[in-house]
Order: sequence, then C-alpha cells, then structure tokens
Amino acid sequence: MSHSSNPKHAIGGALCLALAVLVPLPATAAGASGWTEKVDPWVLDRIAAEGAAEILVFLAEQADVSGAAGLATKAERGRFVFERLTATAARTQGPALAELAARGLEHRPYWVANMIWARADEAAVAALAARADVARIYGNPSVRFVAPVDEGESEVPQAVEQSLIHVGAPDFWAAGFTGQGAVVAGHDTGYHWEHPALKNQYRGWDGATADHNYNWHDAIHDPGSSCGSDSPFPCDDQSHGTHTMGTMVGDDGGSNQIGMAPGARWIGCRNMNEGEGTPATYSECFQFFIAPTDLNDENPLPELAPHVVNGSWSCPPFEGCTDPNVMLTVVENVRAAGIVISQSAGNSGSSCSTIDTPAAIYEAAFTIGSVNNNDMISGFSSRGPVTVDGSNRLKPDVTAPGESIRSSVPPNGYSSSSGTSMSAPHVSGLVALLISAQPSLAGDPDALEQYIIDTAVPRTTTQNCGSIPGSEVPNNTYGYGAIRAVLPGPIFADGFESGDTSAWSATIP
Repeated sequence: MSHSSNPKHAIGGALCLALAVLVPLPATAAGASGWTEKVDPWVLDRIAAEGAAEILVFLAEQADVSGAAGLATKAERGRFVFERLTATAARTQGPALAELAARGLEHRPYWVANMIWARADEAAVAALAARADVARIYGNPSVRFVAPVDEGESEVPQAVEQSLIHVGAPDFWAAGFTGQGAVVAGHDTGYHWEHPALKNQYRGWDGATADHNYNWHDAIHDPGSSCGSDSPFPCDDQSHGTHTMGTMVGDDGGSNQIGMAPGARWIGCRNMNEGEGTPATYSECFQFFIAPTDLNDENPLPELAPHVVNGSWSCPPFEGCTDPNVMLTVVENVRAAGIVISQSAGNSGSSCSTIDTPAAIYEAAFTIGSVNNNDMISGFSSRGPVTVDGSNRLKPDVTAPGESIRSSVPPNGYSSSSGTSMSAPHVSGLVALLISAQPSLAGDPDALEQYIIDTAVPRTTTQNCGSIPGSEVPNNTYGYGAIRAVLPGPIFADGFESGDTSAWSATIP
C-alpha cells in the first residue's frame, strides 16, 4: 500500500429471498460456447460432484461511487453511496433475477456490490454466464474459521488491561475522550450483548429496554448452531466475536477495563455459523453496515452507519474466496461510504507474502498485524507483500497488540487469546477515540488512517519481504509501525509535535 499525506482516496434495504416466478429474458452476447470462461472453476467442480453449487453472480455494471470522495460529511458520503448502489442494483438486476426465478431457484439479491446469490445447477449457470450483463460467476463455498489461540480463563483482572496502557488509551480517557460520539461495528461469530462489559455500550440498550432494530443483523439464514438462524437479537455461538468487541469498547464499570473506547457505542452482525462463513455472509454484513435496517431487513438508514468496522476473520482463496477479488468491490464501496475497515492481517506468519486473504489484501482495508507488549512482531502475524492478486501491495499497514489479550467471553467471563484477531480491535477502538477527540475526522478514512500511521512507532527488522528492505519504514513486517494513542493537539508530555515521530525508531531481529 502506498500512503502519502492524503492516502487511499479511494432497491430498498431488504435482503429478500426472491422466489417469485418471472419471465426470463433471452441471453445475449456471450454465447453458449464460451460460458465457462466467466465461471469460477470451483463452481464447475462442485456442480460436477453434487449437481448444484452456491454462486455469486456479479453484474457487468457496477455503481460509480467515486463522487462520494468530494462530499464534506460522513452522512453525505453514506447517503450518496447507498443511493448509487441501490439504484444501480434496481435498474440492472431484473433480467438475471427473472432467469433464476423462472427456473424456481432460490436466490437473494444484494446491492453492496451489484450481485446475486443463488443455488444453481449447470443449466442455470450456463444461461447466466452466457448473458452480456453478467461479468463473472464466483463460487460461494463455506469458510471454516480458524480461531486464535485461546489461553483459557483469565487470571485476576488488572483493572486497565496492559495492552491498553501500552498503546496509551488512558491518556485519551484522562483528557475526557472515551469514544463518545463514535459507533464501532463488528461482524464475526456474533456477540453476547448482555455481557456485563458490553451491555451498556450496545447501541440497542438505553439502560432499561433493548431495541435491536438498526443495531443487529444475522446474515446466517440456515439453522445449525445454538443461535439458530436469523436471530432477532445479538447471539454468539463461538465466543470469538464477544472477545473482539470487548477489546474495542469493554468496561464493566468495575475492575474489568478491557476496551480501548469504553464510551463508544457498538452494533454487530453475525457472519459465521459455528465458525463457518461464506463470501455472501461476509458481504451481507458489510451491506448492513452501509445502511442498517430494522429486524425485517427493511427501511435502511445510512445515517446510522458505524464509523469503523472491525473484521477479525479471513476468507482464504483455498477455503472460501476461490478468487481473491470476490469481495474487492464490496470493501471499496464500504470505504467510499466513509467507514474505516480495520482488518486482521491473519495468523499465517512468519514467512513473507502470507497476507493472502480477503479482506486483508485490499487497498481499501486498513490491515493490522500483531506485536507483543514490547512492540516485537508476533511469530504468527502474517507478512506482506500481497502477491496473491499480483499487486505486490505493501501490508500490513500498522501493528497492534495481539498476544495474550484478555477480554470478554460469553456469558459473563473473561479469557486471554492471541492472534491478529485481537490486534485489529485495538485499532478499531483507536478510531473511536480519535473521533471522540476530533469529531471532524468522522467519515474520513484517509485522515483517520493517516493519523494512526503518523503517530505509530516506526519498527524495522532484519526480515526482508518483497522488494522493500526490513530496515526501511514502512516494511512488510510492521507496516508503518506499532500503534500509539496520541491525542490530536499541539505539544504533548513527551515533547513531540502531533504527527512528529521522526525520533521514534527501533530495530529488532
């Protein structure tokens, strides 16, 4: 990733299961003979083995949301992107939907990218791929989530967790900035919203009653876990999501101060069914965050979108995202709406080019590696450069604490875990702190990420990954360095000007 002083400019709301019978329109220019060229090989293999496959049909026309970058506020950006995306989907999806409906096939349209999910047989895939208005048919296989290392029940609480002290979060709190006014979001295994460290920060809780409309969405529509399907309230069937949210906002009002931004509010989405997600479920949660809906998936309100979305998961090409670009448009559209995407780098280190999974590989994602509390890179933290898509992109962007992080687990306990899943929530919480201290940063991912980059402690290494020596900053091990929570303003106690990190450096093996 290339960062300069200003980097990375870069239908209603219902997710309906469309089963109406419509008259299909004839296929157009692609022709029957070359239809397989548009189809992900996984789809063809699955159909050959099982007779049908879950697919994502990407339309040739995708919405142009570039105009959002010139808008002044987060609300304006969010509304612009939402209207462009939904209008494009409504105008162009009809023929493909008609093809699927006429065949009696289960399908679901999306607008976060102009695409349609379906369960389809070979005849349907061939008919869709032969259409000129269809660009690509991707597979939608399940992704088995690989959990971070769970180190078991935590020891006696330390009041303020050490990782928060290390990065400097208490300095913000002492100045009166705890994340108030900011909304963080997470999509994961779900969230146990009634955990004592999370309940009061949940946007759907007013201190007396719960309202999950616009604050929760379940992208799992098939049963099979303790949460069931389409859960009407936040539920976590594995505990991982609850742990990550604790690092963002957790505070029980007593001795368990586990979150970076305890004054922020949170909303959530479940994108995995007992640890298994798909490109469609990940994308569906991203869609909810652009314009949260009521519990009927209706009446979307982009004004209620979060400021930052935490993604402590990966979608490997060899397990689910069989094409690394399957979620590229989705992630770019979320960012265009003024939302920071804080994404875990992955736990496949220590070799080079192990950041190889969506959404961590994308330019539009702010990718977070893991360090310990001495700012030394974790052995498991994935490294760049990104080669799986041919970009040779520098990653990660920054690093954050990810070893032995104590946080919340259902129903009311605490445990320690290690992984980049624990690192990204530190950055998500830092985004909330920055917005609390400087509200004008809201809706400006470029400015927020640049500030985090500028205030990171530069780190170098003897490991050379790609064409960038580890002795330079940024590098493909630490990115721009290890995060620090530095208050926006003139002079600080350490004597540095805001953003002046020239005297900070360290070299490790």
